[in-house]
Amino acid sequence: MSTDTTASVSTHILDTSIGRPAAAVAVTLAVRGGSDAPWTALGGSATDADGRCKDLPALPEGTTHVRLDFETEAYFAAKKQAEAQQDAPRVRDSGAFFPEVAITFAVVPGEHYHVPLLLNPFGYSAYRGS
Repeated sequence: MSTDTTASVSTHILDTSIGRPAAAVAVTLAVRGGSDAPWTALGGSATDADGRCKDLPALPEGTTHVRLDFETEAYFAAKKQAEAQQDAPRVRDSGAFFPEVAITFAVVPGEHYHVPLLLNPFGYSAYRGS
């Protein structure tokens, strides 16, 4: 939850190749206070069955930049294994083309930032949601 002196962040992932949320994707959150400041890892979470991270760490006062790191390689490996067990049509990829996705964005105090990730085996996009 954002306050007058802090911002807040939430995210979710939609696997656009199947039109469903991406569950069990590890997400870590890091922050810095200024463009030249070092990154500080605050912790992380994993997406739930709805593809949402509901328990990301709160941002400390003075945060100006946030980085969300999504560990997509394990998600795609598990998806591929599940498809193989179901005798599904063979997917052309040999693994995750993007084994991780890092999204960095600027924040201002008092604002909430919802940053969805639209993901598929060969691409991704992100935007500021609501």
